[in-house]
Amino acid sequence: MNSNTRRPAASPPSRRTLLRSAVAGTAAAGAGLALGPAFPASAATAEAEGTDGPLTPAQALRRLAAGNERWRRQLQQHPHESAAVRRRLTQGQNPFAVVLGCVDSRVPPELVFDQGLGDLLTVRSAGEVLDEAVLGSVAYGVLELHIPLVLVLAHQSCGAVAAAVHADETGEPLPAHIQYLADQIRPSIDHRQHGQARIDATVNAHVRAVRARLAAEPDLAGKVSSGELAVVAARYELTDQRVRTLG
Repeated sequence: MNSNTRRPAASPPSRRTLLRSAVAGTAAAGAGLALGPAFPASAATAEAEGTDGPLTPAQALRRLAAGNERWRRQLQQHPHESAAVRRRLTQGQNPFAVVLGCVDSRVPPELVFDQGLGDLLTVRSAGEVLDEAVLGSVAYGVLELHIPLVLVLAHQSCGAVAAAVHADETGEPLPAHIQYLADQIRPSIDHRQHGQARIDATVNAHVRAVRARLAAEPDLAGKVSSGELAVVAARYELTDQRVRTLG
């Protein structure tokens, strides 16, 4: 969903505007540890590429961090696209992370983390909203493919969150299936904030809530407790292309 120019206060945006785009967001200063500094790209690069064996959750996160740093600096490697890799992948897959992200066209995980074929199991829904299909897709990656990391990736200027906040404030109903998205996001709305700050805070609160729900899922909770699996909340900033983890 594309961002539109902000309208004057006297002429609030219509529902259609909010559904088609996010209100222009402001990067949240200090909104958690940046993936790069938390897991240095230099330490990740050697282990990241060409690793076919099982990774720990920390190694998987470092691998994502290295890729995001390359993306930010426009030093992408576009890994695992060769003819040999394509042939090998006809025999099976061994992705190292599940990324549950938004459908927003500006935040494709394979680009944001500079990963290639067979690297990520990507699940996308507007606003990272969970339903049975999304839960089943994540569980498939963890239980069947033995993936050690689930990263729930929110982003600045999320149109689904903006629509949910607008509907909550105005009481204006949304089309049926979009109303479902808003209903799932509504419990995370931060009513202590106002305007753009409310949307921005809700993005963070909602992705943390999704992370908590996934980590508590019976099929996943045991693996989290044993250290086999990490479920991490993170946020992508459109302004500087950095992914930051959220505590």
